[in-house]
Amino acid sequence: MSGTDNEGIRLNKYIASSGICSRREADTLIEKGKVTINGTVAVQGSKVMDGDVVEVSGRRIKPEDSMVYIAFNKPLGVTCTTDNRDPSNIIDYIGFSERIFPVGRLDKNSSGLILLTNDGSIVNKLLRAENGHEKEYLVTVNRPYDKAFIKSMESGVPVLGQLTLPCKITPAGDRTFKIILHQGLNRQIRRMCEYLGYRVTKLKRIRFMNILLGDLETGKWRYLTAGEKKELLSGIE
Repeated sequence: MSGTDNEGIRLNKYIASSGICSRREADTLIEKGKVTINGTVAVQGSKVMDGDVVEVSGRRIKPEDSMVYIAFNKPLGVTCTTDNRDPSNIIDYIGFSERIFPVGRLDKNSSGLILLTNDGSIVNKLLRAENGHEKEYLVTVNRPYDKAFIKSMESGVPVLGQLTLPCKITPAGDRTFKIILHQGLNRQIRRMCEYLGYRVTKLKRIRFMNILLGDLETGKWRYLTAGEKKELLSGIE
């Protein structure tokens, strides 16, 4: 445990360092009996030693500096699931040394950027952030598109019983374009194109909020930089 010594670290400081609340709020959680150390209800003044398991309301927490945030360039054929019964699951493919899980998903037949983390406290926040924060994709369709296609896509088309939110399209070829979405409906881009009579042949996510895929090779991953992590987390507060 980073930042501890032989005498351990005060429990309220440990909880606060996980990023879930302030030290004062941690004191309140301890007083309410919602904090355990190695399964035993903790009290004010408790110390956390290396190897101790701390849980708040039944959820294990770790100091922020032990949290992992990864950008991965998902290949085609890899499934965004933690279920090891699926031989193509993303966790076994990456083979990371700690337990991590994907933030959201990309279809098995789509590729590109997906984030993975062991920080369960931010996953729901990031998924909620899909509505209102930008995600950018590079898309290829089966035949040349025209200005009417772009206008319809940008204005919104019916998908899953609702009209998609306005989006931004930038042409990148007669059959290829970049699209920036602010929502995350199931198979949204494919359904939008299908509604207009086009079939998506390639789909790659190249950006999630402030995180860029860049020149990361297919099948490779990297840690987020400190700057990327700070901007990402500040964007979902």
